[in-house]
Amino acid sequence: MLPPRAYLFLGLNGVRALSIISMLLVFASSIFVLVNDVQAVNHFMKNSSDADLSDCEYIENSTVPNQPAGVFWAVVNRLLIIFQIIALILSEIGWPSSFFDRFFPVLGTGFGLGPLGIFQCLIGATILSHHVDDFTLVAAFFLFAIGCLNILLGLIFRERAKSKRSITSWRAEAKGVLPTTHDLRPQFARPQSGFVSALFSGKGNKTADDEKAGYGFGTAGEKKAGLKGFLISKPLETLPRYASPPRSETPEPKFKSSNFAI
Repeated sequence: MLPPRAYLFLGLNGVRALSIISMLLVFASSIFVLVNDVQAVNHFMKNSSDADLSDCEYIENSTVPNQPAGVFWAVVNRLLIIFQIIALILSEIGWPSSFFDRFFPVLGTGFGLGPLGIFQCLIGATILSHHVDDFTLVAAFFLFAIGCLNILLGLIFRERAKSKRSITSWRAEAKGVLPTTHDLRPQFARPQSGFVSALFSGKGNKTADDEKAGYGFGTAGEKKAGLKGFLISKPLETLPRYASPPRSETPEPKFKSSNFAI
């Protein structure tokens, strides 16, 4: 059984796959409608002299309005939809992320899926507001539904949605979950050559700091201090106040000899 984090990862990536599929369908349908509109306009221009089509609101079999510059704005509309779809597909793929983070932050890694869903809903509503063929109608409706789902996911997960579905972050978290092995055996530092002998004899290779504290209080330290002009005096022997006075080594005789003794 997979952990909850795995189900969330698979679910968010499933929505991303459906989002990319819906935008590819809209991309294909937009090219199809653009080609169809151009053919309808050409047919209209050829037959405009034969019949009075001034009362028609749209050019027959097209989404182009029968008004001044109607063809131009219809073509611009389809081209803008195509370029927007390409940008949204790249943002869903996550490449190049540095470009979106710098020039279009709402589609970058710092934002969630809410802005993406809003753009998808706007494109879907723009296509559905015109009379189109069945293929374009289904693709636009599919895109609008996915956009609503992305808006809902953006409200739930906010900016964490893209990081939770990222493959690189998944691998990094998986590496962090795995236990790390450590060598628990005691490590003993091997003493340098001549360290033990130098410790007791005061000889060996020493640095400037070691020479100051490497001789101790023994004979070697006393000699080294004498060479530098320092004299080490022996402390005076003292007794505490409560101690009894010391006895002399030769005890005094208890009886004194008389002057008349022989």
